[in-house]
Amino acid sequence: MTSSGRCLCGAVRYEVRGPLRGILVCHCSECRRWSGQAWAATAARREDFVLLDDKALRWVASPKSDATASRGFCANCGSCLFWDAPARESISIAAGSLDPPTGLEIVSHVYADQAADYDLLPHDGATRDAGLPADST
Repeated sequence: MTSSGRCLCGAVRYEVRGPLRGILVCHCSECRRWSGQAWAATAARREDFVLLDDKALRWVASPKSDATASRGFCANCGSCLFWDAPARESISIAAGSLDPPTGLEIVSHVYADQAADYDLLPHDGATRDAGLPADST
């Protein structure tokens, strides 16, 4: 199974040559500031993730991350693409950057207690957690 994705302008392209995790929607204040809204992300094992074109990819430290994570974005178009915590076995990928069809479903809303006051979480059957589930990598 191979999935592909890219930023808005196409300057950053990637493939995932393995399974993707179901989508976690993160409502934490840092993800909201990063993406402008709750951040929907899937994840792939590091060994399955391949950058095809990364000349415009830039990384910034995620300042409040307890996992010493960095966030990857396209320097050309500004697309928010990746969340990478070095100690984890996977890298998180913006679900909206994947080429369709993805076949993915939302499995959890994380940091739901930090959701913006205008963000009414849907009744979609997904779990709601105050933090990251232990198996979120």
